[in-house]
Amino acid sequence: MSKTKISPIIAGVMNWGIWDKKLNTKEMENMINVCLENKISTFDHADIYGDYTTEFEFGKALAASKIDRERIQLISKCGIQMVTENRNNTVKNYQYSQEYIIKSVDNSLKNLQTDYLDVLLLHRPSPLMQADEIAEAVLKLKTAGKINDFGLSNFTTSQTELIRTKTEVSFNQIQFSATHHESMLDGSLDYMQIHGIRPMSWNPLGSVFREDIPQTRRLKKLLATLVSKYHLGSDSILLAWILKHPAQVIPIAGTVNVARIQSLQKAVELELEHEDWFAIWTESMGHKVP
Repeated sequence: MSKTKISPIIAGVMNWGIWDKKLNTKEMENMINVCLENKISTFDHADIYGDYTTEFEFGKALAASKIDRERIQLISKCGIQMVTENRNNTVKNYQYSQEYIIKSVDNSLKNLQTDYLDVLLLHRPSPLMQADEIAEAVLKLKTAGKINDFGLSNFTTSQTELIRTKTEVSFNQIQFSATHHESMLDGSLDYMQIHGIRPMSWNPLGSVFREDIPQTRRLKKLLATLVSKYHLGSDSILLAWILKHPAQVIPIAGTVNVARIQSLQKAVELELEHEDWFAIWTESMGHKVP
């Protein structure tokens, strides 16, 4: 079982740095404090974010904030090898040798200016990954106190089972939303419930506000009605839809809009009515349930 208590909503920092918002140290420090003030204490990183720069920038902000390390939880991911000026890779690939995993964690700890990660995730599955070698790396990292919990990201059920036969898997970060709900039907979320693996959902709002297609038009029409009913924003209702699933999925919210961050807790507190949950699923599919 996981040692780490994750906040009901996770702050995703992928876009805090040069990939999008380009927050400076003071702005990142302020954003960390805004999250904590709104009951978001878990921050989701990956070594590659910002072309391998965002962890370092976040670490500077965390150090400047003087926040007690025990008040927050840090997640990071490793394994993706990007082609960028910050690395010598000639082709994008995945690397999960024992040496690399340990080296990557050490680098993340240095950049984040912390002694440990609450959760380490393997970012994407590799056809060449060896479960024994991964398990040995995890054991060494846990024994050294460098990670508390271990998990996966974007792994299928069979890939998860392969790793789980060698070492405990506490989390799997997957794509799950009202517009991307395949994991609810292909056995993935069932498997995680059976084995005590906590799902995290990246891109929890899906494509509702990103694409203008029949699916999103149907959902927006329904959401307009639900906004009036619940007196909450569409994003809060979509997060509440995720939170209602019995697998206890934890959404990762990437917003840096203070007003939206302040509203996220309302999604946690909202008990979406049973038929409204099915209405959202129905409009997403474009037909009634079988």
